[in-house]
Amino acid sequence: MKAVILAAGEGKRLRPFTETMPKVMLPVANKPVLEYVFDAARNCGIDEIVVVVGYKKEVIMEYFKNYKGIKITYVIQDKQLGTAHALLQAKNKLNDSFIALSGDNIIDQNSISKLINAKSEYCILIKEHPHPSKYGVVFIEKTILKELVEKPKEELGKFISTGIYKLPYEVFDEIEELTSQGIYTLSSVIQSTVEKNKTINTILADLWMDIVYPWDLISVNEAMIHHFPASTSGVIEKGVTMKGAVSIGKDTTIYSGCYIVGPVIIGSGCEIGPNACIFPSTTIGNNSSIRPFCEIRNSIIMEDVHINSSSYISHSIIAKGNIIGNNFSNITGEATIETEGEFKKIKNIGTMIGEDCTIGNNVVVESGIIIGRRCEIEPLKKISKNIPSESKVM
Repeated sequence: MKAVILAAGEGKRLRPFTETMPKVMLPVANKPVLEYVFDAARNCGIDEIVVVVGYKKEVIMEYFKNYKGIKITYVIQDKQLGTAHALLQAKNKLNDSFIALSGDNIIDQNSISKLINAKSEYCILIKEHPHPSKYGVVFIEKTILKELVEKPKEELGKFISTGIYKLPYEVFDEIEELTSQGIYTLSSVIQSTVEKNKTINTILADLWMDIVYPWDLISVNEAMIHHFPASTSGVIEKGVTMKGAVSIGKDTTIYSGCYIVGPVIIGSGCEIGPNACIFPSTTIGNNSSIRPFCEIRNSIIMEDVHINSSSYISHSIIAKGNIIGNNFSNITGEATIETEGEFKKIKNIGTMIGEDCTIGNNVVVESGIIIGRRCEIEPLKKISKNIPSESKVM
């Protein structure tokens, strides 16, 4: 059975991190989200995948050009009109039942296997969620889907659609009919199919996680890092203390006096310390350096990041290419963050910094602050409001 992975979207709510890459390529535990989907599909026997790409498609195609074990075919969605329109682009690459997956969700192989092995022609993967109104809410009788309500205004039900399906090839007839009327979402296709008295079975997902906002990366990273075993390469000098599951990549040097408590993942070509402290659940990307006397907690440090001495980073995301001066610190606490006209109250959040920023010495950033990409911040500044991309703080 083939799988179709929808990976064409930008992820506007995840800016500034999606300004240079699609949402599906954001790293979780030092792997792009899309790679988890590929691995889950491959591990349950799928050996051919059609990937629908669009926004920043070159980033995806370059990363997976040598991906082994699966035949990958790309189709392009030029305009990101919706999920049904995206799936329609794959029609000519299919001729039988298939699995439709979202490239921007973490999913496990067991959940996909349940779909593959289901006897029903139509199946939808569902999951219990504490905030169902953000998603498509499903109403079921026994295991049969009776209604799918997209983002209801009130908190109705408790199960949501994950946007992952097993579908027959004939579903394209319904998709073409609805898209010709300007209806482009797969949830509308599924609801229309229910209204035509087709039986759609529901299957409960084991592991499914969605990333909607930048701070979701931290919680998903924290959950997924526990799935990685300890492994050490590179050079670990005498006097380094490591506890728990710590993974260290090749050509990385951990200098004397460092204290690392897992789960922690450190990529290849990194330099850590001397006398740096890395606490759970932190991931550090390839070719990054953490200088002496730094302390990092529960954060995502992407690749090619250089954090200078005596800096404190907690519950934060530092995108690739950042150069951060000595004595940098972020405040961690509760924050109210505005996004697309909505105000989100987030507990225990640090800062989120886009790519390629240069931050001077002795800078302090308040909790919940988002700094765009390619910003310059001069020394001795306290940052208490969001900074747009390509700004200078003097």
